[in-house]
Amino acid sequence: MAQHIDENLFTGPIGAEYRMLELICPNAALLARRVADRVAHWREGEKLEGLEIGCGTGVSTLPLLAGRDELHLTAIDSAAKMLDQARSHLSDRVAAGRVQFVEADALGFLRGLADASLDFVSSNYAVHNFLDDYRRETLAEIFRVLKPGGLFVNGDRYAMDDRAAHLAATQAEVRSWFQKLGAIGRYDLLEDWVAHLFSDESPEHIMYLAPALERMEAIGFSDIRVEYRDGVDTLLTAIKP
Repeated sequence: MAQHIDENLFTGPIGAEYRMLELICPNAALLARRVADRVAHWREGEKLEGLEIGCGTGVSTLPLLAGRDELHLTAIDSAAKMLDQARSHLSDRVAAGRVQFVEADALGFLRGLADASLDFVSSNYAVHNFLDDYRRETLAEIFRVLKPGGLFVNGDRYAMDDRAAHLAATQAEVRSWFQKLGAIGRYDLLEDWVAHLFSDESPEHIMYLAPALERMEAIGFSDIRVEYRDGVDTLLTAIKP
């Protein structure tokens, strides 16, 4: 099976300074908070066992833990350099037993979990990196490991179904990257992020919104909702019946 992402994209400057994403994509931090808020107000008062896919440096892990005391989280990522940062940033939560960070491939990790073993699965800006076939299998595994009534919440890039509008928005996004990263002389980061965007926009990766919703419905998810959308940046939630 092909790798789900180009691992090299997260071993250079991007992996070492992933928090710079907040400069070029403020919605990444916004959606991390929205994902956490959705989990915080879901089944309030219950103890939850959750999985975060693609935790990166812990930018989205921290609000999940801060927003919900009665939550135990397993956070996985395949980029060791980013996980090292996450463990450092959240060392107090690790020591308290609130979270464990695991270096793992998403699909492989999910396949090792029992049926109906999780209350929720969350992700923020990770699933769009997956190759399309790998993404389909991952979503099916997420459905399998969720308990009945379990929640899937994903903050991510969902491409606009209007191709011309999507192209215009992508061009504007790249121009803003040149302005923001060029202003601080970080052409190394600019190079890596542009290369990464080419991967995101490739036919094997790009995740259009309408087909994504149809796929989730076909897998079996119900109550599928787009709870926030600003350009391509989207908060999507779904329930396993």
